[in-house]
Amino acid sequence: MPNPKVPAEIKAKRGTLRPEDRKRAELAPKVEGGYITPFRPLEFAGQQLWDSAMLTGQSWIARNSDTHLLMMTCEQLDRREQIRLLILETNDWHLFKQLNDLERLITSNLGLLGFTPSDRTRLGLAEVKAKSKLEELMARKESRVASTMADSSST
Repeated sequence: MPNPKVPAEIKAKRGTLRPEDRKRAELAPKVEGGYITPFRPLEFAGQQLWDSAMLTGQSWIARNSDTHLLMMTCEQLDRREQIRLLILETNDWHLFKQLNDLERLITSNLGLLGFTPSDRTRLGLAEVKAKSKLEELMARKESRVASTMADSSST
């Protein structure tokens, strides 16, 4: 299987963005950010997710298409809370399967919206690490050597 394509944002931060990639990134449709109110009533958990998603994902959530999936996911989260309360009241083990299925669906939808680490990376929204693990280890070694040299020269 070939290596996955590296997003233009990551290439730009690394300094390896080619002119044709830059042109393609500039032609990509821009997403209008900002908070919009939910178009159906939500309960507490769903409203919290809506507010959080609007704040965090305003740079990549498209108002005209993604908000419908976000609304559906918020409603599913409200349903999850209802099922959890019902399980606590009735102790009905059949509801656990429904709860697990619903949680799997919510997780899948959050991934589609770019709210899981792997999906943010796939969409090019993840932060690029300033230093790799090797660079961190080498910097630690250099600081140890420098502090050892300073200690030996002062004695």
